[in-house]
Amino acid sequence: METMLRNAFQHLGKSRTANRMARKYGLKFGAGRFVAGETIEHAIRTVRRLNGEGLMATLDHLGEFVGTEAEAAQSADMCIRTLEAIAESGVDSNLSLKLTSLGLDLNEETCLRNMRAILETARKHGNFVRIDMEDFSHCQQTLDLYRRLREEFDNVGVVIQAYLYRSEQDIADLAAYRANMRLVKGAYKESPRVAYPEKKQVDDNYRKIIRQQLNNGNYAAIATHDESVVEEIKGYIWDRGIPHDKFEFQMLYGIAEDLQRRLVGEGYRVRVYVPYGIDWFGYFMRRLAERPANVWFVLKNLFR
Repeated sequence: METMLRNAFQHLGKSRTANRMARKYGLKFGAGRFVAGETIEHAIRTVRRLNGEGLMATLDHLGEFVGTEAEAAQSADMCIRTLEAIAESGVDSNLSLKLTSLGLDLNEETCLRNMRAILETARKHGNFVRIDMEDFSHCQQTLDLYRRLREEFDNVGVVIQAYLYRSEQDIADLAAYRANMRLVKGAYKESPRVAYPEKKQVDDNYRKIIRQQLNNGNYAAIATHDESVVEEIKGYIWDRGIPHDKFEFQMLYGIAEDLQRRLVGEGYRVRVYVPYGIDWFGYFMRRLAERPANVWFVLKNLFR
């Protein structure tokens, strides 16, 4: 049953029709638990509250269905406006984004042009931009563009997904770029030809690539809500004397909030991934697919 639910949510998350319906009805069905509103103002207010609790943030203006260069330019403008709002408000946040929202599926040069404008703005304000990883079909393109950008900018990072067989080699190949990486398990439905099909295999590889990145001496953003992973990595860091400024823990807005605050209390750097915007539906569906138990929360909101 859980697998059926997960597959259904992943399918819905890719539906343009479902996304349009979600825009019409807004954040009424429980998505507000995971999405910090539809405007920059809502997002900044959320980040300011998180900062007050000792948490850093990364803002993501949600947008996954870009079909024209004009739409890609509009998405890039929203990223730039987000960076300007962060600078103006003084909150502690950087920016996360998806290359498909900047025109990657149209042509690489459009995407690259938009990314350069965003990174120039971030550099002007002393800020940092994280390129989110998407499904396997975009993986190589994403890493190729990251390499090109890394030759020009030192304020850009990328994401590696543990469920892909290729990830260990990708980390090794990117070590020469001193890549600042967010390490995640992965949230897309992939073929067993390219991804580990069993949860234990993904979990084991996740622990392996975290250690690999830490051993490389490059910055590791360890994105997990799995307390067993957190405790194991804390022990690994302690045993090897890895400085706290070489890594951080990252978690999603609305999830594992007690763990976030406990880690802050223990002196660890913790960053919360805070999405916002009107194109929230695909992101919301992936959160439900990751943990179908969240459906109960949604159903309660439906009947309020």
